[in-house]
Amino acid sequence: MKKKVKILMTAFLITILIFPQSSFAAGRFDTPAKSAILTEFSTGTVLFEKDSDMALPPASITKLMTLLLCYEAVENGSANWDDQVYVSEKAWKAEGTRMFLEVGSKAPFRDIIKGISVQSANDGCIAVAEHISGSEESFAKLMNRRAAELGMTASTFKNSSGLPAEGHKMSARDIATLARYLITSYPEILEIESMTEYTYNNIVQYNRNPLLGEYDGADGLKTGWTNEAGYCIAGTAERDGMRLIAVVLNTKDDSERFDATVKILDYGFNNYKIVNAIKKGNLISTIPVAKGKQLEVELRAVSDLDVVVAINRIDDIVLEPSFVTEKLTAPVTEGTVAGKVAVMLDEVILAEEEIETIADVEKAGFFELLFRSIKEFFRNLFN
Repeated sequence: MKKKVKILMTAFLITILIFPQSSFAAGRFDTPAKSAILTEFSTGTVLFEKDSDMALPPASITKLMTLLLCYEAVENGSANWDDQVYVSEKAWKAEGTRMFLEVGSKAPFRDIIKGISVQSANDGCIAVAEHISGSEESFAKLMNRRAAELGMTASTFKNSSGLPAEGHKMSARDIATLARYLITSYPEILEIESMTEYTYNNIVQYNRNPLLGEYDGADGLKTGWTNEAGYCIAGTAERDGMRLIAVVLNTKDDSERFDATVKILDYGFNNYKIVNAIKKGNLISTIPVAKGKQLEVELRAVSDLDVVVAINRIDDIVLEPSFVTEKLTAPVTEGTVAGKVAVMLDEVILAEEEIETIADVEKAGFFELLFRSIKEFFRNLFN
């Protein structure tokens, strides 16, 4: 019996040593959310997921796409921050959360963006949709087209606000993709999304994001709730240079949503770290050069390459070069891409970067090539 226990304990210790802390934890880590995902922002690495491709009602998280299209409209000149946006009766009658725009009035485009971000203004969403596309229906088509361009394969938009509509759905993975693109393209949005309150029309309203001021490093991004969607959030936080994006869909109440999001974010921050695996210009390997004055040339990394690795597996990553050809043929110019270098962990490719020649290699002269051929002939003969 003692021998059997000893064998089991040995097997358990070996398991801990072989598998990363994060992977081991992931095997027993769960969330009450119906669907969830955790990604690292800079690399897009997925650190945790649960049914992340399931299409579900996203409620007000929809507004991330509306905000993206608003920022893009300003960038391409079809809208301006100082535009006076007309408030239609449809916008004024919007149900749910509002910034209380007055029918027939005009409001600055910039103010409405703040209302959408902080107050989750459904009336503001309809107003900017009509301002940009003429109607909310046309704007929804633009939303769907943009989603397809971003690779959001499980999302269908029926309106600009996320109010319940048949077929209006997003997946957690799509939301994470959208959030990452939005922050990358327009990082200034976090300044608005992290505002804890906003006053419009002399009415003070507070940001519904429960992470703000409660979770270290949190500065966005969007919450949502309807009876159909449950309590949802696309939350983001940054600590020690690493930003995480957590999407939690369909929890039962505000408390469960908060706890689930905190648990997922803590899991990421406690178990993972960004590692600079390769620096631009690092010498990676060499490759033979046929007919060159030099017989080989060194290869360097084209760019820096960061990867996200479980903290206790950082020393286990290895670099493995691969080549597009067995050898180059002179003349070779500096900067010729000759292959890639892969960052590997347990035979899994975490990321890849191109490798290029560090110098020119001129073609050898006729007599030098002839001498090499004769030398090679006799070497092979005696061998």
